[in-house]
Amino acid sequence: MKNSWLLLLSLSIIIAVLPWGQQSKAQPEFQVIPDEAIRLRILADSNDEADQKVKRKVRDEVNAEITEWVEELTSVEAARELIQSRLPELEAIVGQTLENEGLTQKYRVDYDSNVQFPTKLYGSFIYPAGEYEAILITLGEGKGDNWWCVLFPPLCFLDFSNGTSVAEAEELPEDETVEEEKEEDKEVEFFVVKIWESIFS
Repeated sequence: MKNSWLLLLSLSIIIAVLPWGQQSKAQPEFQVIPDEAIRLRILADSNDEADQKVKRKVRDEVNAEITEWVEELTSVEAARELIQSRLPELEAIVGQTLENEGLTQKYRVDYDSNVQFPTKLYGSFIYPAGEYEAILITLGEGKGDNWWCVLFPPLCFLDFSNGTSVAEAEELPEDETVEEEKEEDKEVEFFVVKIWESIFS
């Protein structure tokens, strides 16, 4: 009985404080991802700091290129057609970035409507796990932490992977960014996401 009340209370908190699909007045900068969106997900080779650094470099190069492609587009159909037609260019960008870092590791660039994403808490929103249309870049074994954003409509100024804007993250020392995420977000995120997944699994 006690566990049932605890679950009910937790669900009430999620509904009241973290309304999925709605925007918190306290954090107006956060945005809801449209139903028709194209995401970018990058999987690092491992969680080794060197591999994570390479992931961020690939992120910067790929995102800068795609942002220019889609900034004038107004429909997801046009964005989809353009991105699919220019995948070889993205592969070349990833390859060149790895070469610039002195790496010869393997990599893959795929475009799929069924790319698996984990549940993520970002600001006042929960983004559910599921399969979404996305470009998936896999570096090496792809066993490290991922980074993702929304390419179209252009929301890559928001880093949905760790709940901070890309610009802000780049301005902070890497160790400071990691510590902030661990200390401030980890416990709350773990609690909310686990409750969410236990209810809807």
